[in-house]
Amino acid sequence: MVERPNTDEYGAFYEGYIRLVPEGNIIERLELQANIVPTLLSSLTEEQANYRYDEGKWSVKEVIGHLLDNERIMSSRLLRIARGDKTNHPGYDQDVLMQSHPFNAYTLADLSEEYAVTRRSTILMLRRLTPEAWLCRGLVSENPASTRSIAYVMAGHELHHLSVLRDRYSLDLKF
Repeated sequence: MVERPNTDEYGAFYEGYIRLVPEGNIIERLELQANIVPTLLSSLTEEQANYRYDEGKWSVKEVIGHLLDNERIMSSRLLRIARGDKTNHPGYDQDVLMQSHPFNAYTLADLSEEYAVTRRSTILMLRRLTPEAWLCRGLVSENPASTRSIAYVMAGHELHHLSVLRDRYSLDLKF
């Protein structure tokens, strides 16, 4: 089992996400989470999925789109670090990414399929990492980052946004 990362394996700004992840196997955690978003999307109408709880806030579809963007970026970082790449991986501006891609134009089925395929790809990659690869370290935004810390950040980041969807969008989510 991959142990929870130590605080010297990630930048302090990731602490909140990592803290959200329950104890246990991180791959199993990501597999459990893999069912939440498709189940949520299948329960919504297009009108509900385009809902924003306040002006200037993302729609439900855009929140899921952000989860997709983040998972792809974090998976790329994780892969490179696990393979020994010591290059600094720069941060990204989530708002720029959201402004330039029309997630609201996606159908719920398309968004669900893209989420499922993206998460499946991440899980398959993680399952094949060697014990040594999980401990590899690199840099993200000039801060230390281990392979295992990035996996925990992915899980915690999604848990954070699922909480937002439950609490601010009043969606019936259990996780």
